[in-house]
Amino acid sequence: MITLESDGQLKELINENQTILLFSADWCPDCRVIEPVLPDIEERFKEWTFVYVDRDQFIHVCGEHDVFGIPSFVAFQKGEEVGRFVSKDRKTQEEIESFISNIKS
Repeated sequence: MITLESDGQLKELINENQTILLFSADWCPDCRVIEPVLPDIEERFKEWTFVYVDRDQFIHVCGEHDVFGIPSFVAFQKGEEVGRFVSKDRKTQEEIESFISNIKS
């Protein structure tokens, strides 16, 4: 998982790759629950680049993408949003994998 470091990096990742943004924060208990399964998810979906977006550091990015609850996922292909799993609810590995599997390529 890549940790987002700048707006320029975000633009590059979204435009050049199949990218899934994971909006999260260190203080979020539901975000910590899914952390142990993220490596398995990344392994299963190697065609995607996963990017950790710290909600507190990149609050403007959350606003730009209408992400008001975490953990949340937004998927992009060639600069276009192709899927979102956005809410404040806790998410299971099965729900996350189902979301990714159902993204239209």
